[in-house]
Amino acid sequence: MCKKFSNWLHSVSKGWVVLLTLLIFLLFTALVLPAQSSKAGLYARSAGSPDTSFFYTPDDLYKMAGAYGDTGRADYITARFTFDLIWPLVYTIFLVAAIGWFCQKIFPLDSKWQQLNVVPVMGALFDYLENISASLVMGRFPGRTPVVDTLAPVFTMVKWILVVGSFVLLMVCAGIAGWRWIMAGRRKR
Repeated sequence: MCKKFSNWLHSVSKGWVVLLTLLIFLLFTALVLPAQSSKAGLYARSAGSPDTSFFYTPDDLYKMAGAYGDTGRADYITARFTFDLIWPLVYTIFLVAAIGWFCQKIFPLDSKWQQLNVVPVMGALFDYLENISASLVMGRFPGRTPVVDTLAPVFTMVKWILVVGSFVLLMVCAGIAGWRWIMAGRRKR
């Protein structure tokens, strides 16, 4: 099933798709992300945010919820189900297209390495799981949300490993493709 999904992702990972998704990613990063970060800073203040933390405990999550206040928690939940529904799609579509395109350039079509294009999808999945679990804790505060409060930090950590790992994969694949392109050009001389 993973191979079929990966193959489908490859079928849409064309050069023009990579350029279009890069443009969307850059525009979103330049125009939307700063405003959202500024707004989040208003309620997060020095308490931090689950979304931008790599590691936090359930107790840290409850401290954040308390520091946000009623309005901040409501804003946090709203952001998770508006902005944070779109942002993971933006970075995932770009990463899937770019990693897939470069993998097609550097690995044989039957290589298991072709399935690297699925890594960003897993990152987005954990991003959504993080958003849902942290929002549940925020929404039920000051009540406790057992199990979910323990899973939220795990989802966050796995999200960051997969998302940052996807950008590293992209750089490595682009570097290998670039190196091969340079070496092929030298051989033609």
